[in-house]
Amino acid sequence: MQKAKFGILVLTISLFLAFKTDKPAYQIFDKNGKAVQYEKILKASEEVDIVFFGEMHNNPISHWLQFEMTKDFYALKGKDLMLGAEMFESDNQIIIDEYFDGNIKTVNFEKELRLWNNYKTDYKPLLEFAKDSNLRFVATNVPRRYASLVNSKGLIALDSLSAKAKEFIAKLPIQYDSTLSGYKNMLESIKDSPHVNVNTPKAQALKDATMAQFILENWSDGKLFLHFNGAYHSDDFQGIVWYLLQAKPDLKILTITSVEQKEVKDLEENYKNKADFILVIPETMTKTY
Repeated sequence: MQKAKFGILVLTISLFLAFKTDKPAYQIFDKNGKAVQYEKILKASEEVDIVFFGEMHNNPISHWLQFEMTKDFYALKGKDLMLGAEMFESDNQIIIDEYFDGNIKTVNFEKELRLWNNYKTDYKPLLEFAKDSNLRFVATNVPRRYASLVNSKGLIALDSLSAKAKEFIAKLPIQYDSTLSGYKNMLESIKDSPHVNVNTPKAQALKDATMAQFILENWSDGKLFLHFNGAYHSDDFQGIVWYLLQAKPDLKILTITSVEQKEVKDLEENYKNKADFILVIPETMTKTY
């Protein structure tokens, strides 16, 4: 009997030590800072129209969970799921459509798109899953040349574009609220960055407004739109989310953001209410670039 009790005690201590020395790769919290399971996001998505997955562009956990979530959403919604991403620009939509229709080869597709450097490791799996599953994949972002134009000359410079060029951006005039914290904080960072000027938040707003427009143009009632973007574009329920709700206030939107902390056990106070769900990743996590 004593040997049995001793054996149970040793096993209990071993399990405790194993748990204590575990190295979790992430932890998910709700907006109030309560730790939740991944399945809570899947459950919540059943009641919404649009899900924003705000990523850290070079974080492998963000990209891994995006792919897993895409597969799980497809299992839930089937053909009623559609995908879209900041990483693809609106004037390249025709190339994506032609590739999905089998009219151009992969090598030509990848040469012609202005792909991010981490496309093959981080975004290609998402796009190829959509292609193989016959899902709509929307290039939502503004062509970078127009964002650059606004960054140099302000939103008024968009008026000089041709009618054809204006098809790839949000409808003019673009509403710009400089009091939104995302744009305000960007403006306040001018003194700390040589790459930021008074027009930089306006270029960000152009991106947000354009992504919102192309999401709305492709989404329809009963569909679930899963959108991938840098966290800053949807954090604090601003950015793209703000523009969507200006256009259609009754939309049901769920947001996910990604942050890094030294420890993932508890959510730091400044990250609460940043999104509906907060994906916390150790700050020592390997980067993809």
